[in-house]
Amino acid sequence: MALTFNALLDDAGVAPAEVRLLRHQTQAGTGRTPYSLWRDDRAGFLTYQSLQTAQNRPRLAGSYCASFVVTPAAATLFVGLYEVSLIGDAPDDLVDPLRHKLATEGGARPLDLYAQRSVADLEDLVGRVTIDWGAGTRSWIQRAGSQSKPILELSRAFQEEAFPGFVRFLGNLSTLEALPKGWIAALAAARGVYLLTCRRTREQYVGSATGESGFFGRWLTYAGDGHGGNVGLKSRDPSDYQVSILEVSGSSATVEEIIGAEQLWKAKLQSREMGLNRN
Repeated sequence: MALTFNALLDDAGVAPAEVRLLRHQTQAGTGRTPYSLWRDDRAGFLTYQSLQTAQNRPRLAGSYCASFVVTPAAATLFVGLYEVSLIGDAPDDLVDPLRHKLATEGGARPLDLYAQRSVADLEDLVGRVTIDWGAGTRSWIQRAGSQSKPILELSRAFQEEAFPGFVRFLGNLSTLEALPKGWIAALAAARGVYLLTCRRTREQYVGSATGESGFFGRWLTYAGDGHGGNVGLKSRDPSDYQVSILEVSGSSATVEEIIGAEQLWKAKLQSREMGLNRN
């Protein structure tokens, strides 16, 4: 029989019916992710989690919350069990560490502030347990009592995920610098042909990375100005494009050979006729 997260709660003497499961995922355009915030600034992560919209108050009504973050490889990682209680309205001067803005800035919805106390019985499992959240990823608040989440992996200690490989890599421009250092090194060392896609407009752009800083350096130019100097991208409002790799060129490939591969991919995907490429 598969081990479940609720079994861990039972072993800790915590009733699953009193636990709300929170799955924190990337917020486009912030430049950071809940995962990188937890990894690099645990206190900042707790501040971020303590701020919740008042409309979610009924869904958060429980004695405990079990916190999870979505990793760069899209795994759901356990990062703490907390006893929680509602304090009241969030102060106007409290800064959201994820957005680097006042928590109340730019939002008409009132915010609640919660007190959090870590449950010691599960502290040794923080960063070590990966669960199967299931298909309902949009439902980021769930009741543990009605959800038996299978445990997919229990590691000896927290460690950054291994780079998934160039073909399997998916990312967003806004969160490139929050990737694990090993991933950044791999992307900076490789050149080739990549694809940008926009969820909002459903358009695509094929490009090539030919410089010394590889894919990573080329993508940072888009993150900086929104278009990287490309005419087609300049014609659209800046967007948080998804980035992926179509082809990795060999270390001895010339710039001309990489550009030739880029042109072939443009023809295959018809990105001139049905995308943002203009040449």
